[in-house]
Amino acid sequence: MKLAKKLKEEFSFFKGNYLILIISWILMDFAGELPGTYYSDYVIQLGGSATILGLITLVSMLALASVQFPGGYLADKYGRRWLISTLTFGVALSYILYAAALSWHFILIGAAIQSLCLLYQPALNAMMADSLPPEKRGMGFSILNLIMSVATTPAPAVALLLVASHGSEMGMRIAYTIVTIFFLAAAIVRLKLKESMKTVEKLNFKEALHSYPKALEEGINVWKVVPHSTLFLFFSTLIVRFSFAMTGTLFLVYAFYILQIGGTPNPALYPNPADDPALQLARIEWGYVMIALFICMIILSFPTGKLIDKVGRKIPLIVSSLLMIPATLLFVYGNYSTLFIVMPLFGFTQLLGFSAYQTLFADLVPQAQRGKVTGSMNFFTYIFMAIGGIAGGLLYDNASPQLPFLLMPILIVPSILLIVFYVREPRPEEREA
Repeated sequence: MKLAKKLKEEFSFFKGNYLILIISWILMDFAGELPGTYYSDYVIQLGGSATILGLITLVSMLALASVQFPGGYLADKYGRRWLISTLTFGVALSYILYAAALSWHFILIGAAIQSLCLLYQPALNAMMADSLPPEKRGMGFSILNLIMSVATTPAPAVALLLVASHGSEMGMRIAYTIVTIFFLAAAIVRLKLKESMKTVEKLNFKEALHSYPKALEEGINVWKVVPHSTLFLFFSTLIVRFSFAMTGTLFLVYAFYILQIGGTPNPALYPNPADDPALQLARIEWGYVMIALFICMIILSFPTGKLIDKVGRKIPLIVSSLLMIPATLLFVYGNYSTLFIVMPLFGFTQLLGFSAYQTLFADLVPQAQRGKVTGSMNFFTYIFMAIGGIAGGLLYDNASPQLPFLLMPILIVPSILLIVFYVREPRPEEREA
């Protein structure tokens, strides 16, 4: 009975909006990771390259940045629910372009539409923070990452099965069709969300459409009323996100064509990457690596949350950044065997860093300002990620495939220093509700 009571107390936050968001994320994260396993390979088969992958990132991130200020403004003025419950349908329908793509241009258009529909992102982040009590935030965000990891663990295996059974291109088209269906189901689930703001204004579409200048102004001015630590936390995160944007879509490309995990590709004999036996083997081996990555994240998610709630937010944030340095070097100079160490290590650094960042952000920012602060942070973050994405692709194709990866450890150093010297972690009694 004592154990049952303790478990009930430990997971008492598992209800309401938090539970609804978790269910929707289970559907979306499994489906989203399904084609994500071979996304870069799919774009290359549609005529793309490392530079094209960077271009898609550039356009997608710029579109995403453009909606952050109005997204944050609308979330704090008119509430979170209506943005989240309606625009999730738009994200779902954008994946039709991925499934029916005749060339990489369709992916580019689909990515832009999807990013514009993510106008609801600040509202979603704010609602998540609203739904968790301060003393349970580390656990709450970590449980979210755990459940998302559990949901995504079968995704690489299913993606591998689709690619092996139907070929790499048709397998991806089927995967994106599944994504569309699952995202529509998640959108229906989100219709059950309840507004988390205590007071909201009645929605005025005309005013909402003309709100951008005011949203921009408030998104800048909000930094005057939040703790200074929030600004330096943002600067640190900005550097990390820029680094990952440079390399995020290039891990598979580097593993296939530089590490040659399936053997040496022969474009002269097999001009279509879908037909090259070396690349066919590489796809299978990459699927195994991704399965190992998500299993590792499942195992580590729960202790990660307990660690953040016990030792604080700053130390896990710093440790996650430090671990990126050996992980990056081991990837660049590794082989197929070392990928089973490197990719789970990268997954752990992101799990630890993201959970600690989300928790510290929720501690620092008052509820009434979370939408605007999130929108402002996301705006500048996506601008830098856009630059990082195209810079990584250009450097890979025109300078050196290793260079985008080797820049990561260099950029991580100032990110760590900002956290160490300029971010003050609130004491438990100071944390914002």
